[in-house]
Formats: sequence, structure tokens, C-alpha cells
Amino acid sequence: MSSHDISVVICVYTEDRWEDILAAVSSVRAQSRPALETLLVVDHNPALLDRLTREYKDVEETGEVRVLANAGPRGLSAGRNTGIAVSRGEVIAFLDDDAVAEREWLRYFAEAYTDPKVMAVGGRTMPIWASGRRPAWFPEEFDWVVGCTYKGLPPGRVRVRNVLGGNASFRRTAFDAAGGFATGIGRDGDKRPLGGEETELCIRLTRARPDAVLLIDDRAVIHHRVPAVREHFGYFRTRTYAEGLSKALVARSVGADKGLESERRYTTRVLPAGVARGLRDAALARPGGTGRAGAIVAGVLTAAAGYVIGSVRSRRGGVTFSVVEIEGHADERESGTSTGGELT
Repeated sequence: MSSHDISVVICVYTEDRWEDILAAVSSVRAQSRPALETLLVVDHNPALLDRLTREYKDVEETGEVRVLANAGPRGLSAGRNTGIAVSRGEVIAFLDDDAVAEREWLRYFAEAYTDPKVMAVGGRTMPIWASGRRPAWFPEEFDWVVGCTYKGLPPGRVRVRNVLGGNASFRRTAFDAAGGFATGIGRDGDKRPLGGEETELCIRLTRARPDAVLLIDDRAVIHHRVPAVREHFGYFRTRTYAEGLSKALVARSVGADKGLESERRYTTRVLPAGVARGLRDAALARPGGTGRAGAIVAGVLTAAAGYVIGSVRSRRGGVTFSVVEIEGHADERESGTSTGGELT
């Protein structure tokens, strides 16, 4: 790989995150291994599009930072697909708009791609709590609720079923083989916080390319801002329920065996250990032990309820999602058999 062949895509949707967006872009421009370009994809927000275009007018002429509008339907998946379609790099990396990457982030991604079988590489995402510290009741096993790496993932550089979308990269040929991110699964601005689109893509990729290697390298670190509203149990409950809905849709797309493979280990091994740890801390009068144990149980039950409801809705034809063929800006092809409706 040459020294300038990674495109970074940052999807943005609200001016409320203006300072976060600028910080994210700055962290990419400060990488020890320079990116070929940073693409800011604006999700159907003309005011933000105009403001960012003015902000980066000088560097946009050089191609270092480019600002463009989401060319697909509203939502994170279509924004990512827009970035993939116009990017020029051999590898496309994705960074959340409210996160900053450490200086060696892209270097660790690039190292992994020296193996031609590696088709995706993710990293470690650390929370920046708005209150300055983790809420005592919030279990590390559920840090995925706030978009961060959770306790239970193996350390080091390891093979995984799927990478996590806010800190991930893919070889361009991965999208040639599997298509882009499915619309209708992931987030859509401030609507219910669905997810799972990167899981569905990764499983689809390994089906299209059985020899594909997907990795997480925990040295590729980003720091993700957690706003105050997400430190409360109400958001925790909403997000775990939404994850259940999302997993039902992923399972419908790729089958329950693959769609829930990692979740079975997580539920049967990682979470019981977390409950035991919380109860032990409570017995030792350490703060938050009972709360963490209770939150794990509540999270499992809420996600299970979301999965059941999502499964019923998808069987009734209440969900539509599409997989976009990136190459040549091909039209979307419908995936699955249902028509009309959406997960709500």
C-alpha cells in the first residue's frame, strides 16, 4: 500500500455537533500516516452542508477535505454509501462525527492490510463521559450502548465476525464483493437509535468472500463523546430495545445462525460474569455493584423483547431494507421479501 490510499468518511447530520465535527476532521488531518482525503457526508441538512463547505473551502480545493451531500435516503447507511462511491482510496475508513482519532489510528489500520486476505479492520472506541466519569451503575459490558468497545471483546489484533461501524475500515474490494451498507437497518438522525448495519454487511461479506479476514486491532483507538442524555437509564433501555429490533432485521437478512453467533457467547458467558462481578462488588460495599448487575439483567430482557417484536414485524412484512451496489452508482436492489413500512 502507498502512503496516501486511505479515504476517511465522516457522516454528519446536525449543526448541534459543529465543534465535534471540526475536532473529528482535525484528528484525521493530524494522523501520523496521512489520509488520502477526508469526506464529510452531510445527511439532508442544507444549512450544515453550506456551513461546512465554507469552513473547508481552502482545503477542499486541494482535495484534502471534501464536503458532499448524502445522495441516498436519509440515514447513516446511505451517507456511508455516498462516501464510498466518491472516495478514491483503496481502503475506506469510517469515523463517527462526535469522535476523535488518536494519531496512530490509520497507521494501525494500514498495517493490517498488508495481508491481502484482510478485508476489514476495526479499532477500539473509548468513551468520553459528559459528566467526566462513568456512571457507577453503567456496566462496561454494555458500552456498545454508547457506541464504544465493550468488555468481553478479545484484546490485541484478533479475528472477529464483524467490526463496529464508528471505528472501522474496509478494503474497497469488500464493497465490490458484497455491496454497501443496507439502508433501513441503521440510524436515521435522531430517530430511534437502531444499529447493526455493519454486522449485516460483514456477514454478507464473508458469505461473498469465504476467505475474507476481518480484524479488530485495539491499538487503533478513537475517543467517542457520550452526551449527558446517554448517561441515563432511560437511554440505556431505549438503546438496548432498539438493538433487539436491529438484530431481528439482521437475522432476517443473513439468518439467525450467523446473525446471532457472537451474541450467544456474549449472553451466555460475558454477561453472567458481569452480573456475578456486580453482585460481588455489592457484597464488598463497592459503589454501583447492585446497579450494574441490575442493568445487565434489564439490558438483556429489553433487547430480547425488541428482538421478539422485531421478528414478528418482519414476518408480517412491516420492514423494508435495501442493499446498495456501490460500483457504478447502481440502483438499489431490494433485499428480503417484505415490502413497505419500517421498523418503528
